[in-house]
Amino acid sequence: MNEQLTASKINILALDASTEALSLVLSYNGQLFHHFEECPQQHSQKILPLVDSLLAQASCKLTDLDVIGFGQGPGSFTGVRISVAIAQGLAYACKLPLVGVSTLQMMAQQAYQQTGQVSVLSAIDARMGEIYFAHYMINELGIMTLQGEEQVLKPAQLTLEGKQGIAVGTGWQTYPEVLHNNANIQLNNEITLPDAGFMLSTVSHEFAEQRTVSAAQAQPKYVRDTVTWKKLPGRE
Repeated sequence: MNEQLTASKINILALDASTEALSLVLSYNGQLFHHFEECPQQHSQKILPLVDSLLAQASCKLTDLDVIGFGQGPGSFTGVRISVAIAQGLAYACKLPLVGVSTLQMMAQQAYQQTGQVSVLSAIDARMGEIYFAHYMINELGIMTLQGEEQVLKPAQLTLEGKQGIAVGTGWQTYPEVLHNNANIQLNNEITLPDAGFMLSTVSHEFAEQRTVSAAQAQPKYVRDTVTWKKLPGRE
């Protein structure tokens, strides 16, 4: 599959561990170093060695970077915390700014870069009979922009009337019936989980606009109210 990843002029390390997928990308001096794998419940063991591996491949040090991007959710409660905590630790160590990116936006950005679709409906299986959902459309800078707000809801509560484009993410694989009566929405089965490689354009733009946060300011985006979170065996 053609990844359509594009190096940034800014030196960026981006990572995401918010779902079953673990992904990292390093854009350094015009070169790209990318890793993506599905490894449920192994993120905490693998992520730092992978950071070291990408830096070594690029002959790069953390202090050579301009900014770190991280997946801020929504996704697995534990996975989102891993993404934020690792990004914070790296940023603290080297006094680097951070940019958090939604996992739903990452998938929408990937859909645009790979297919040219300008309207994307992203959904991640949120367990407990719910999905995380958001609608994105491309802006004049080629960056997927949120329409409305990100939601967590039961698929039956989702209103898709009047929407068109493509649907990406595990939410649609889990609840395909939601799309049955929506002829203007096409399911894309290739894009199921967020990939940090498609965070680069957003991180680059936010950094250029000076919309960054410090390590102390980095926050997860759970979408689901954590007070009512119910931990399921193997699905935390």
